[in-house]
Amino acid sequence: MPSILQKYARLLTQYCLEVKPGDKVFISSTLLGEPLVREVYREAYAAGAALVEYDLAFRERERTMMENASDDALRTPPVFTKLVMETFDCYLNIRAPYNLRETSGAGVERAQLRSETLAPVSKTYFERTADRRLKRNLCQYPTDAAAQEAGMGLAEYEQFVFGACKLFTDDPEAAWLRVRASQQRIVDHLNRCKTVRYVADGTDISFSTQGRIWMNSDGQTNMPSGEVYTSPVEDAVNGTVYFSYPCIYQGNEVEGVTLWVKDGLIERWEAKRGKEFLDYIFTIPGTRRFGEAAIGTNYDINRMTKNILFDEKIGGTIHMAIGQSYLQTGGKNESAVHWDMITDMKQGGVIWADDEKIYESGKFLI
Repeated sequence: MPSILQKYARLLTQYCLEVKPGDKVFISSTLLGEPLVREVYREAYAAGAALVEYDLAFRERERTMMENASDDALRTPPVFTKLVMETFDCYLNIRAPYNLRETSGAGVERAQLRSETLAPVSKTYFERTADRRLKRNLCQYPTDAAAQEAGMGLAEYEQFVFGACKLFTDDPEAAWLRVRASQQRIVDHLNRCKTVRYVADGTDISFSTQGRIWMNSDGQTNMPSGEVYTSPVEDAVNGTVYFSYPCIYQGNEVEGVTLWVKDGLIERWEAKRGKEFLDYIFTIPGTRRFGEAAIGTNYDINRMTKNILFDEKIGGTIHMAIGQSYLQTGGKNESAVHWDMITDMKQGGVIWADDEKIYESGKFLI
């Protein structure tokens, strides 16, 4: 375990965050993630960081706040997090959950109040990560809760997480550089196109990408990664999209989601389970437009784990996110929400770009 965590920390520090001498680094995790936090702390200072700060959440911290805080407290922005997003150079979020349903029982009004309070902090985060003034990465430390959610024992889940991050290779950074090179060919082709259409069972949706940029997600901002993504033109999305994978957000699970879209606006929605939560989400400003359209390319991730960090990268899938756009792609939609929803393309799914078939049954043809 220590040797693999050292490799993990080195990859996160040197490849993902590219920590430079003088950088201020912030690490966010839980007390369960302390073994990896310790190794990253060591590696960041060894790389020349001027300051390494961290926040380790205790069990049920968010739930305790949502149940006990006054409305005034919920309206109070987190001072330290705000400072980090405004002034630090590197931000690492190590997911190490105690309980993935910790806040699922929070009242809708209180949850929305807190979401509105955090919106300016999120806006700063998206603005500064867009041009890498804030270099950020989201990664996973294996815990029992995450393993149980994935339907695995902890030892099996450790192997899954570390394998998906390519930590069992002799040189993980070199392995991710190969991913970068292979995906760049796809990105270059898509960036020459103006329209994209996803067609699959229950799905026929098209969108414009004119003036937008497709990005190569190569492990720097997410570890693991393996996707290409953009933000569609906000008022140029039309059709129907069905998400065959369960859609999970803030500990809430919604299944069988179908969205009907006209001129970028989600006009109607259905869900086989959990529609009440979907109804609530669509009351939040900006959520009835799309902030992202993407294609998963990581064929080493071949099973759903109910963890979007992994699931949206599954090779042979596409996903679209309602809410906040990525500024680095040219997106303009603003929202406190960014919720990725996934559908399988391996059973005859097709992607068209400028009327050319570029993808079929989970594989690129270009």
